[in-house]
Amino acid sequence: MGNHRAERRGSSRRPSETPTAELPVVEAVAPAAPARSRRAAAEATTVSRRATEQAPARQAAGKRRAEKATPRRSGSRGPLFRGLPSAPILIGITALAVSAGGAVVAADPALTGSDTARLSQASALSGLSGTDSSSLLDGRKATVSRDSRRDAQADAANAELVQQAEAQMKQRNAALAQFAKLAEAQAAKLKLNAWVLPVQGYHLTARFGEYSGLWSHFHTGLDFAAPSGTPIVAVAGGVVTSTGYDGSYGNKTVITLDDGTELWFCHQTSYAVSPGETVRAGQLIGYVGATGNVTGPHLHLEVRPGGGDPVDPYQALVVHGLQP
Repeated sequence: MGNHRAERRGSSRRPSETPTAELPVVEAVAPAAPARSRRAAAEATTVSRRATEQAPARQAAGKRRAEKATPRRSGSRGPLFRGLPSAPILIGITALAVSAGGAVVAADPALTGSDTARLSQASALSGLSGTDSSSLLDGRKATVSRDSRRDAQADAANAELVQQAEAQMKQRNAALAQFAKLAEAQAAKLKLNAWVLPVQGYHLTARFGEYSGLWSHFHTGLDFAAPSGTPIVAVAGGVVTSTGYDGSYGNKTVITLDDGTELWFCHQTSYAVSPGETVRAGQLIGYVGATGNVTGPHLHLEVRPGGGDPVDPYQALVVHGLQP
């Protein structure tokens, strides 16, 4: 009875699962040089050995059942992979092959441009394989350096700036010439309008605003006493509006300026211009006389702005830069 119970109990138990050792996965990285390939192969072999030595021992319970069950699962595949080397060894071999292929490709004459290229020992510091050095500058045609290009660009920029400066200078000179012409025209206009003294060799006798029995009211002008026949000139440029005898004023010439101011020249002995004639400052218009209400030969000058009431001729001459 006891044996049967033991067998029943034993049959009801499930076979214990035996843990299988997982091999570490090592990624195959193609080294850049033979030195790295050897080192990777050595490390891969060491990892494989450690994995084999550290595989956990199978537990005692259920060992027979696990061993019997294993052939059933992989009975057909076991003989196929039994003769192959382990994965780490395959990885190391692959790494060596890849590194060797890279060195051969690096030494290809078609890539280096040299017919006599040959392999040299890899560098222990950088791990890079070397070949015979060849100058990449051999047979190269002469080219313009970067500095030369910069100099050429700077020269071109300077030439452009010079051209712009010359164009601006021409424009400036043209503008100055135009301004000079305008200034000359204005100066000529001012010269035409500039006032001058009417006679030479004179002395002043009666002034504006004086009272005397010789005048009905007050003296309305400025008297320039001078010998009879002394030339009289136009004080400013304008148009002769009238010439003729006018009572106490004697022989009188009236010149109207551009602003409407009238200049009266009285007591003349004779005229040198006619009505409608345009005269300029300093032009001869008549001669000193003693016609009209006078006590002696002199020029009676009146200034009437706008043809209206008279103003002091002395102040008018001073305003225009003259000192009678």
